[in-house]
Amino acid sequence: MLNFLKQGLKKTIESISQIKADNKKITKDLLEEMLLEADVAYEIVEEIIYYLPPSDEVKKADLKRVMGTYFLYDKVQFSSAKPFVELILGVNGAGKTTSIAKLANLYKSQGQKVILGACDTFRAGAIEQLRLWAEKIGVEIVISAQGHDPSAVAFDTISKALAKNYDKVIIDTAGRLQNQKNLAAELEKIVRISNKAMQGAPHLKILVLDGTQGNAGILQAKAFNELVKLDGVIITKLDGTAKGGALFSIARELELPILYIGTGEKMQDLHEFNAQDYLDTLLEPIFS
Repeated sequence: MLNFLKQGLKKTIESISQIKADNKKITKDLLEEMLLEADVAYEIVEEIIYYLPPSDEVKKADLKRVMGTYFLYDKVQFSSAKPFVELILGVNGAGKTTSIAKLANLYKSQGQKVILGACDTFRAGAIEQLRLWAEKIGVEIVISAQGHDPSAVAFDTISKALAKNYDKVIIDTAGRLQNQKNLAAELEKIVRISNKAMQGAPHLKILVLDGTQGNAGILQAKAFNELVKLDGVIITKLDGTAKGGALFSIARELELPILYIGTGEKMQDLHEFNAQDYLDTLLEPIFS
């Protein structure tokens, strides 16, 4: 995963390297500048520096220990439910539909039987876009007409998965901006009806966040978390930004695990997040 992360965090690594230049000694002032450039939030940078040993020179082991405390939130405990139902949320443009396709492709490559539910019946073209991905990957999909009740689509998808012995159900949702009042009611209804179709569903509620937004995406994430209690996050488009340090703020402010990160447009460009690999990749340009 390290090579994948190096490519995905390439712009972040470059921005850190430019500041470091020929400085062999990493002082706290230099560290502060590098972390801020990587879009680690100012208050988190100050916390990191505060908890480092009093010496002005920063040692790699000390920094990794302190930074690692931001990723201590428990990983999701996947239940043995079959089918296992995942509800995917996020605003338009965050990479939600592509992430659903990548997840479906990942699960299929693991030998699991996958079905998609096209519950974004609000946005023109959303159903067709997901249908094309399903066709390309070779997985089943349940669709309806635009404007149809999305909770009914969720019910039909889960019911079909139960009847046909599917392993995974991935449900898309509308990506309207979170300040629209009817979105809350719609999401709550999808969750409620999913539970009617199968007790305990959805088993996982995942928010897709655009990595290029950096810390600006946190307010968006908090709003979704208030609407529907989230279980984890997918960060997309990390290859297109130098804001790779924003993952610290996302993990701390939401107190949620980062499940996957996406760093490209290929179907294989979605990987399970590993905090230690992420820290090693971020620290390499600082101490190399």
